[in-house]
Amino acid sequence: MIKRALISVYDKTGIEEFAKVLTAKGIEIISSGGTYKFLKEKGIDVIEVNRVTGFDEIMDGRVKTLHPSIHGGILARRNNKSDMNILKEKNITPIDIVVVNLYPFFEKYGADISFDEKLEFIDIGGPTMLRAAAKNFKDVIVITNPEDYSFVLKSISETGDVDFKARRHFAGKVFNLMSAYDGAVSNFLLEDDFPEYLAPVYRKKSNLRYGENPNQDAAFYTSLISKGSMNGFTQLQGKELSYNNIRDMDIAWKVVCEFEDIACCGLKHNTPCGAAIGENIFDAYKKAHEGDPVSIFGGIVAVNRTLDKETAEEMTKTFLEVVLAPSFSKEALEILSKKKNLRLIQGNLEIAGDKEFISVDGGLLVQDADTKDHDKIEVVTKAEPDEKQIADMLFGEIICKYVKSNAIVVVKDKQVLGVGAGQVNRIWAAEQALERAASKFSDKKATGAVLISDAFFPFSDVVETAAKWGVTTILQPGGSIRDEDSVKACNEAGIAMVFTGIRHFKH
Repeated sequence: MIKRALISVYDKTGIEEFAKVLTAKGIEIISSGGTYKFLKEKGIDVIEVNRVTGFDEIMDGRVKTLHPSIHGGILARRNNKSDMNILKEKNITPIDIVVVNLYPFFEKYGADISFDEKLEFIDIGGPTMLRAAAKNFKDVIVITNPEDYSFVLKSISETGDVDFKARRHFAGKVFNLMSAYDGAVSNFLLEDDFPEYLAPVYRKKSNLRYGENPNQDAAFYTSLISKGSMNGFTQLQGKELSYNNIRDMDIAWKVVCEFEDIACCGLKHNTPCGAAIGENIFDAYKKAHEGDPVSIFGGIVAVNRTLDKETAEEMTKTFLEVVLAPSFSKEALEILSKKKNLRLIQGNLEIAGDKEFISVDGGLLVQDADTKDHDKIEVVTKAEPDEKQIADMLFGEIICKYVKSNAIVVVKDKQVLGVGAGQVNRIWAAEQALERAASKFSDKKATGAVLISDAFFPFSDVVETAAKWGVTTILQPGGSIRDEDSVKACNEAGIAMVFTGIRHFKH
């Protein structure tokens, strides 16, 4: 028989209706603090916790439910004679339902308040009651989420109880919540980049239709303690986002967020296929599209300025899956709305993530995000790049950082002309990028182009191939034991080569 419920909630959503139904069914309610006042004001018959404990709240409410009369009533095993005899001896009434949600530490984690103020949002009494009720779930129904009120009321109305399966599920939800809550508190206090125990704090935003392939189930989780570009976007129109959409959006958005200049990135299968800096958004999009008009079909486009009417009209000429921008003009939205399945995403031009997580079978790799660019560039050849070539190199280096290794990017006039991605051999990546770039030139050579590599050259073959295609400048990290072979090949071909000292592998 369900006779007594304890209710202590910060979020009062739905609690008035829930409590009224319980009292109508003859279930006694005890409560404390703000919840007691709230229910009392709503005309609900409720007993204050201090009448149960015989002890007033102290320390501004820090101590109110931490008492044997409460936890004995929660933890007593109903089929254990010793437990029940103790309750009788101590005059403790069993508590059959515990409804608790917590102080909003997740919301306060990144708030503009002091350290001491944040400390006060670390809940102690709530988690203690939840853990106790969850451990004794066979005898205690524990509820943490207002969304579960209706299920519990329906079950009690139909059968007078909640079955074992549901009770166990609700108990599991408690520890699922607490693992995230404790993780947030741990991150707040510890401030350790790589703690002994990893406690990522994420909440499911949505189930996805499937993962990378239809045979894989998937869901999308967002961090509760950090913002991040994929945590704060707004979908303005279009179909439901897929697993692959979100992964591609992440890279495309990171690329354009790297630039203060007006930039556009076209992306397909998690790799930039076209990117450019332009005088305006239309110019940047046209150049990015022209860089690879084939691969961008069915791809994703991101821009770092308001998407205008002219650019929107141009985009409708190509089938795109997603368009990302910090904002859209009214005219652009009207034009793109005609493509009802096209996903329009409005985002914040900030990249907040400082850690990257990669799963392996039975483990997780964690690393700092690759946010560091070169400290300096060192010209190592007789030929020196001019200002225009240096600008192209620095533009291309950023693009190359987001291309799967082995990665080669060919650039001219701040426009990506060729990308060689994900090859097991660097020379293959170079050949692919150069061949694609050369197709844009009337002489079918990459004359005057700049070549960027994400890692050093183990041999001089990339330089020798680049020279055949007309490349005039190369940027690479350096660091190979055969660097001199590449430098010599550059000098013989009249190519300027620059070392950055920074590698940008992306596996």
